[in-house]
Amino acid sequence: MDLNTIWFLLIGYLLIGYAILDGFDLGVGVLHLFTRSAHERKVYLNAIGPFWDGNEVWLVTGGASLFAAFPIVYATVFSGFYLALYLLLVGLIMRAVAIEFRGKIATPGWQRFWDWTFGIGSLLPAILFGVAVGNVLGGLPIDASGAYTGTFFGLLNPYAILIGILSLVMLTMHGALYLVWKTEGEIQERVHRWVLGSWIVFLVLYLLATLASIVYAGYLFENLAPNPLFYSLAGLLILGLILIPVLTRAGKPLGAFLSSSLTIACIMGLTALSMYPRLAPSRTGLSYSLTIYNASSSPLTLKTMAVIAAIGLPLVLVYTVVAYWLFRGKVKGEGHY
Repeated sequence: MDLNTIWFLLIGYLLIGYAILDGFDLGVGVLHLFTRSAHERKVYLNAIGPFWDGNEVWLVTGGASLFAAFPIVYATVFSGFYLALYLLLVGLIMRAVAIEFRGKIATPGWQRFWDWTFGIGSLLPAILFGVAVGNVLGGLPIDASGAYTGTFFGLLNPYAILIGILSLVMLTMHGALYLVWKTEGEIQERVHRWVLGSWIVFLVLYLLATLASIVYAGYLFENLAPNPLFYSLAGLLILGLILIPVLTRAGKPLGAFLSSSLTIACIMGLTALSMYPRLAPSRTGLSYSLTIYNASSSPLTLKTMAVIAAIGLPLVLVYTVVAYWLFRGKVKGEGHY
């Protein structure tokens, strides 16, 4: 295993961590739009209060690693997705500001404004992340020189929108499972009803997205059959999908939430496996794709970064574990997080 592959795996690890951790944050934010009382909204915010900013560290670290390890991919993709990423950043900023500003003034109008800001600021990234992934999977208009030749509206193709909706439903389900784990009483019962409905919709959309991928991005399936890792990930994915409703009905919310986390990890793992060694496939011609070899930094840079990552990534993981341990247990609607 060479350094290029190691960095492919490390960036995948960071993005999976972000999808699982900040994914439930975004899902809680989407569900926040459907709350019925100020008390319920406060419980939702308190449930993610100690974690949301730490969860976003995984995205920052993943983006920085992509920039350092595969700068050509970073430059090409980010320039092509410029307006979409701008909207994504607006959404992330909106939700962060809303969480901090909501409690500054105790008036219904003020709090309601920031409640909507928080909900919409969560909804936008939940969709846009999926749309971005859909465009990468379907192939980007990259020419022989590695330049992006598409337009903003070209990103809004049916396949990418389908993946965006799938992302929204998946993260909403993940957020609902988190709230079932962290809440109790009437609020827990209400959120509980979201789990099964969103699970069914997610399952249907995932099957549709798989069929659409076979038609629209058939290259993803070319090298999967001979790979034993494919069967391992697919088996774990099926197990996670089955355990979500089973454990939810059995009254084991933590197990159901971990099953949802396993499902997300396996979906992203299968996605990475189907793309390897490509990072930005070219729809113009697969030979123009940006890979972990033709778009990487120098071997010295990769080696130096590997040493830094070996020190830094365990610290991020330890911090995350400690934070979740310190703030374990059910959340209440009183006080401030």
